[in-house]
Amino acid sequence: MHPVSPDAGLPSVLQYDDSDSPCDVVDALALTDFVTGRHPWARTVRLSRLRHDAALTPADGRELRVAIEHRRRYRLLAGEGWTARVVTWNGRDAEVTVTAVTGEVGQAALDRIVAGAAEPEDPDTGRIGFWHHDPRRGARRDVRSIVAPDWAAIRGNYAEAARTGLDRLMKVTPDAVTGRLVLLHGAPGTGKTTALRALVRQWREWCQVDAVLDPDVLFDDAAYLSDIAVGDDDEEGGSGRRWRLLILEDCDELIRGEAKQATGQALSRLLNLTDGLLGQGRDVLVAITTNEDLSRLHPAVTRPGRCLARIEVGPLSYAEADEWLGGSAGVPPQGATLAELYALRAGSAPVSVVPAEIGGYL
Repeated sequence: MHPVSPDAGLPSVLQYDDSDSPCDVVDALALTDFVTGRHPWARTVRLSRLRHDAALTPADGRELRVAIEHRRRYRLLAGEGWTARVVTWNGRDAEVTVTAVTGEVGQAALDRIVAGAAEPEDPDTGRIGFWHHDPRRGARRDVRSIVAPDWAAIRGNYAEAARTGLDRLMKVTPDAVTGRLVLLHGAPGTGKTTALRALVRQWREWCQVDAVLDPDVLFDDAAYLSDIAVGDDDEEGGSGRRWRLLILEDCDELIRGEAKQATGQALSRLLNLTDGLLGQGRDVLVAITTNEDLSRLHPAVTRPGRCLARIEVGPLSYAEADEWLGGSAGVPPQGATLAELYALRAGSAPVSVVPAEIGGYL
């Protein structure tokens, strides 16, 4: 048998049975010209914040197939020297894949498809990528817009010690990065997640923020970890090299004192990502939230030089809670968390202080 040159392309055979859907057919047809070699160039982009009237169809594009499954709409488009697969879902998100005879033709077609499709960025929102591992397609990243409060507007929600540390963190610039780990620890309901949302807004000019939805899988799968370490840039982001911040929430088991025995290689891989070989040459920061007390965390996590910030986000003192509420009714002598203060402001029952449960509301 004579070897087949890649330049000659590969034969394309479409087979289907009753387990396939019309959307699967669109997927297969979209790759036909790429497989055969007629279109040697391909690129995929993901979009969010779609305008309600976004057509995602250029004037020179012909619609060849349409398939609707659940809340997803698959379309196959074609033009002179290019083919496109356009998938939209939830009315606000899309994925566009273009194959073409040349990169110039393909990029031009892609630009025409997505031109003006997204709404302008809301100053009160921030863009964040959400990573998860798909058993079928591997590491996946979906971009969403989230409410990102202005730090100046919410800093009064934090106790003085936390506020001081967060002030310094919000002002960090790329030139001032001295460690790769951001550690926020404290009782549930103190506003750790809200502080991170403010950080998304504060750093958005120089740092792309991603949240990992399955950190337990991440540090148990070397291939998944490698994909995230390499990263996936925002398609709608600015040009130039950007730092990335990976957010891992509720990672108590990963970083507590007995983590090495309990989680095996997971802790080692986390440390390798922050300042080991895996993290070298990559501008990656890792933010971890935990309800654990600092004294219970693994010393390798908290050692000097590893943390860019190590901040305890605790309850407001009695005096701070009194000032926040404009009155002390219902506030216990030891103070209250932000969540408890909002409950009091809403007229809920008096605060009942109990020991913090691990893995609770942040």
